Amino acid sequence: MDFEVKYLKSVDWLIILILVGFGIFSYLGISGASPHLSLEGKQVVWYIIGFVFLAFILLFDYNLIGNLSYVFYIIGLALLVGVLFTPPINNATSWYNLGFFSFQPAELMKIITIMTLAKYLSKRSEQEEPFSKIYELIPIFAIIGVPMLLILIQPDLGNAVVFTGILMSMMIVGGVKGKHFLLFGTLVASFFGLMIYLYQLKQEIFFKLIKPYQWNRIVYWLNPELDPVGQGFQLKQSLIAIGSGQLLGKGINAGTQAKFGWVPVGESDFIFTVIAEELGFLGGSLLIFLFFFLIYRMVRIALDAKDAYGSYLVSGVIGMFVFQIFENIGMTIQLMPITGITLPFISYGGSSLVTNFIIIGLVLNVGMRRKKLMFD
Repeated sequence: MDFEVKYLKSVDWLIILILVGFGIFSYLGISGASPHLSLEGKQVVWYIIGFVFLAFILLFDYNLIGNLSYVFYIIGLALLVGVLFTPPINNATSWYNLGFFSFQPAELMKIITIMTLAKYLSKRSEQEEPFSKIYELIPIFAIIGVPMLLILIQPDLGNAVVFTGILMSMMIVGGVKGKHFLLFGTLVASFFGLMIYLYQLKQEIFFKLIKPYQWNRIVYWLNPELDPVGQGFQLKQSLIAIGSGQLLGKGINAGTQAKFGWVPVGESDFIFTVIAEELGFLGGSLLIFLFFFLIYRMVRIALDAKDAYGSYLVSGVIGMFVFQIFENIGMTIQLMPITGITLPFISYGGSSLVTNFIIIGLVLNVGMRRKKLMFD
């Protein structure tokens, strides 16, 4: 522990204010989506717990925490393997039920993976050309790929695809060459080409690789009118709710679509729909602005970090948040397919919220130690 009062002067208090703003939006969105469940009160408790964890993270130098990243990585993998043997919840083995609350190890594994990959990249950056050969990327894909595969097995496609955002952002900052990105893009394009071929000519093989419900998400995302009262219902009602909010919204707790069950999981995956309906275009835009401002402050911290590890760590966090924010809001307006990705700091949920606070604690930790203080 190396915390001193003088470090408080270097804390990015604007990020703390942004988190408070997120708390207000979260409270309003959850109360509007679940008026009879009183989930917003529980969310306030989780926010308080989250701030406590954030403050605790600030007590330790992020490099000290980073030195344990490989240990955390092994523990995280063990948790991901263990959760596969737990009783299914909503047809997925993604949660440890601890009685007083449920814990989702995939959420915690995101930051552990970022820490581990940041530590590996920081070591590689000491070389003059860290990634001159394509095979040198294998450890990167292994660090990302193993937890991603275990999360896919649960199955939890939403959390799994978040790792692609982490991977891309950290590869860019880590100095991976453009030709390697081109090769990676070619492989991805080839994969999609193969999937299209199998769907057209070998559907029995295609549906062994892609589950029917996953494929239906794509089909009804592109055209929800094919089944407006079935599998296209959620997206169609989301569009109706957001559109009905117009410029200023219907008012706090005055929305109808989520409150009366027309938009399922309005307190979680589709909470942006509730906010846009009740607070309108201006309210939704303000929330998006807060996300942009948070990303901007984190970019500043990454650029000013005192070492490579701090830069890579914050860059991975940026990639993770940007992907989640874009996917979650995008799926409510038919810009992206519907997945189980929640909106950071806004959606209801204890493990994801506390994990995000821990992540921001690490980001602030990098920022407050970015300059060597006098007499240190």
